Amino acid sequence: MAEPPIEKEKGFRHLLAAGGYSWQGFLRLLREEAFRHELIGLVVGLAVFALVGASGVEFMIFVILMLGLFAVEALNTAVEEIIDRVSPERSVEGKHAKDLGSFATFCLISCNVIHAVYVVFF
Repeated sequence: MAEPPIEKEKGFRHLLAAGGYSWQGFLRLLREEAFRHELIGLVVGLAVFALVGASGVEFMIFVILMLGLFAVEALNTAVEEIIDRVSPERSVEGKHAKDLGSFATFCLISCNVIHAVYVVFF
């Protein structure tokens, strides 16, 4: 038998609950090797930007792009978990869903690399 739906918090308690869910999502994402690599990319990128004397705007753009990458990585991980749950057997549709999530992540990684190359070399 299905469990009853979780009663949603309201007002300030909703804000606190949302923060808790976000923290749990972050902790879950830390178990993904790709996300850990992206965190290393953030730290290395910030260090390189500091070494080359990047402007505040260039730093801000980099951080925004990295946060976008983290968000897409979280969504990609969510898609993969749902596909694995509802379709444990291999399927073309499941493969396509996972490939599309991977492509979205690749696009944001590419944006980060293009921005970093511009800041460092131009």
